[in-house]
Amino acid sequence: MKVLEMNSSPLNSTALRCDGCGQLASPEHIARRLQRLEWTTRFRPVHIGTLLLGATAPQNDNEFIYSPADAWYGEAKMLLDAAGLTLEGKSAEATLAEFQRRGFLLTHVLECPLEGGKGGRIAELIANRLPAVLTRIRRSLKPKRLAPISKWLEQFLPALTYRELPCGMLLDREKPFALDGDAASEAAGRLRDACATQGAHATGP
Repeated sequence: MKVLEMNSSPLNSTALRCDGCGQLASPEHIARRLQRLEWTTRFRPVHIGTLLLGATAPQNDNEFIYSPADAWYGEAKMLLDAAGLTLEGKSAEATLAEFQRRGFLLTHVLECPLEGGKGGRIAELIANRLPAVLTRIRRSLKPKRLAPISKWLEQFLPALTYRELPCGMLLDREKPFALDGDAASEAAGRLRDACATQGAHATGP
């Protein structure tokens, strides 16, 4: 009886939070995160040229760029276009290998999709996770430049400047490239142009 009470207590629930997003984590949640980490690790560049930083991982695997899908949609498709990759006649593995060779890596502040009903808490979850993400970027990823790709990161741009991170910034007219905004296609086009000029719009070292 005591064991059941402990398992249902709020204190114990804190220990079950996912360290990749801060949400309460079921076994299925953890398994899905580990699967996506495995997919991503296969195509992480040794030297990261451009780190694409999203706010929260997409729900559908077909929108997650490192998914071994036969077709990509949404965020994944826009990022491949921004990298200047043509998909016709290529396998998923060949496409992702080229994305890797060009020095791109995608990560999200919240590495897991939002669970049901958590949409209203996204800013809070990002704020809680951001210090750990910044530490990872500084100590492990060490990109040459960072491109925020979510409208949700606009309020956090001061923490992403070169004063906090030892890399340049790619911005869309002083804002993130809002691939999750109302004008996602236009933002993706501007991201493609910025990437094509190899960071001509970057600021910082």
